[in-house]
Amino acid sequence: MSLWVVVPALDEAENLAVLVPRILEQVIALEPEGRVLVVDDGSTDDTAGVMAALMAVHPQVRLETMRRNVGKAAALKHGFARALDEGAETIVMMDADGQDDPTELPRLLERLQAGADLVTGARLQRNDRFIKRNTSKVYNKVTATMSGTPGKDFNSGFKMMTAEVAADISPMLYGEMHRYLTVIAHGMGHATAEVPVQHHARMAGRSKYGIARFWRGFADLVTVRFLLSYENRPSHLFGGVGIVTFLLGLAMLVYLTIDKLALGNDIGNRPLLLAGVLFVLVGLQLTLFGLLAELVVHARNTNGDRQSTRSGHQHAPSANGA
Repeated sequence: MSLWVVVPALDEAENLAVLVPRILEQVIALEPEGRVLVVDDGSTDDTAGVMAALMAVHPQVRLETMRRNVGKAAALKHGFARALDEGAETIVMMDADGQDDPTELPRLLERLQAGADLVTGARLQRNDRFIKRNTSKVYNKVTATMSGTPGKDFNSGFKMMTAEVAADISPMLYGEMHRYLTVIAHGMGHATAEVPVQHHARMAGRSKYGIARFWRGFADLVTVRFLLSYENRPSHLFGGVGIVTFLLGLAMLVYLTIDKLALGNDIGNRPLLLAGVLFVLVGLQLTLFGLLAELVVHARNTNGDRQSTRSGHQHAPSANGA
């Protein structure tokens, strides 16, 4: 087992000076050759100096520096890529605020070794403000309902996963998709689990997130749900909605036609006429949009198959065995 702990950090120098040695102590106890990788997400404080001092004392500590603030998801993606490139088999993600307890790592590893592919450290008793605690409860319930993923704490930044999971979910790490790693992994067929962990108050500094993250998070949840369900069959969504809309509009127009021809009623000023025409046009547009999306998916898959075939031919052995 090659264990790497990836810690994205933005202006957390004061916390890193204390937290990194604590994490490293637990990592070495589990895996003598383990590593702790801090991803500096464009910090403006003394993070670089603190990390330089830590790396001078602890050769197993690593630093990945972003030129600017790219966000937590992108920082994690860079961290996962470096860990995988250097042979990591088990990857942990932890926040740099000190709220995650490194002593919980053995419990997460035990659950991972018991058969899970991704284990979340569930903060069932949180040391956060009242508003943050309760908005998180709503967020978790909505996420579980919309995604069908089992769990009680999807937003926890304390997760342990296999290298296969990290490689699979990395392409989805952009924007603020880091909140939905459990949902993404579950949607890809990986076994996910939760282990209740201790949750501490922030060590120092202040949170980098405000209440607006929950609204953005809901939009990201819709995106994740769409990508996992309809990425390779977009016409099932757009075409389905389009056909239903078209048929509703057509039914309205047929009714108005009968009303006009059979009963002689004036339909020119009736709102139902405008609604019927609108539904028919929107339905046609959605259906055509679904077909265009299918063409894009088909072209992408066809190009991917051709590239794989060419690559296979280039590496195929010759007939004489040379």
